[in-house]
Amino acid sequence: MHRVVALVRPPQSTFELGCAAQVFGIERAGLPTRYDFGVCTEHPGPVSTLAGFDMLVTTGLQALDEAKTVIVPGWLPTTEPPSPAVVEALRRAHSRGARIVSICSGAFALAHAGLLDGRRATTHWAQADEFAARFPHVQLDPDVLYVDHGDVATSAGAGAGFDLCLHLVRNDQGARYAAHVARTMVMPPHREGGQLQYSSPPHPAHIDDTLAPLLDWVTARLDEPVTIETMAAHAGVSPRTLTRRFTDQLGTSPGQWLLAQRIAAAQDLLESTDLPLNAIARRVGLSSATNLRRRFLNALATTPGAYRRAFRTTPAE
Repeated sequence: MHRVVALVRPPQSTFELGCAAQVFGIERAGLPTRYDFGVCTEHPGPVSTLAGFDMLVTTGLQALDEAKTVIVPGWLPTTEPPSPAVVEALRRAHSRGARIVSICSGAFALAHAGLLDGRRATTHWAQADEFAARFPHVQLDPDVLYVDHGDVATSAGAGAGFDLCLHLVRNDQGARYAAHVARTMVMPPHREGGQLQYSSPPHPAHIDDTLAPLLDWVTARLDEPVTIETMAAHAGVSPRTLTRRFTDQLGTSPGQWLLAQRIAAAQDLLESTDLPLNAIARRVGLSSATNLRRRFLNALATTPGAYRRAFRTTPAE
């Protein structure tokens, strides 16, 4: 069982904590329980929240010594640094091999602990300027939804906490397990693009020009030779207009989005079937086992064979 502990502090954001609790702390019918979730705080007792109520947290910082993953679900106010005891607890957990994760403003706590020095990280776009000024040794990327180094991971604004948590589940348990978790929350298992697409109001045209019907059409035809040109033709626009809409609505290009869907479909087939690589490659539109291996390695830093050995679903599960 993978022990996950969230470190909270007053005033705690309930949404950021809820991201972690919903992904790691809920038992789901038909899915084996792989995580044990808990909450701790520096001073056990009532912890005030931004929602106007207190929650009772009975466990202190010693809980971090038993965690395989430590999550800091926000750190407010951002101007207030963590205490020496919290800094030491985070450093000690990291030193013994725990994965340290922040959601939204939680990156400030990780930066104060020195866990992000010389490394790429992200936080909420509205706090990016403050973060960059206070932590010049951190390579801040204000656009992405999350950054994962394996031992340390940071997410952007509140909703991106779900993206990062599902990404961690996908890495731990495989794409099919993560997809099941996402479906129970009525969420996509993976969102494309970065957070800057959410930092300004959408254009009114987005309501009429939604990509949803096109995305559904393409997803049902991954085994066909779909190109940007065929996508544009189906949508009744030029390739240039289609590319602009993808950038505006998804924060990525049509080609990058399409490749991500093909890789995700290949992950599912590797986990759930014994099909040879050539057959999987054809089913997801990657033409050959050689191309599948190359794309898979570039996207996931592993081979299809290694992925299948790690996440192959068995009847016992």
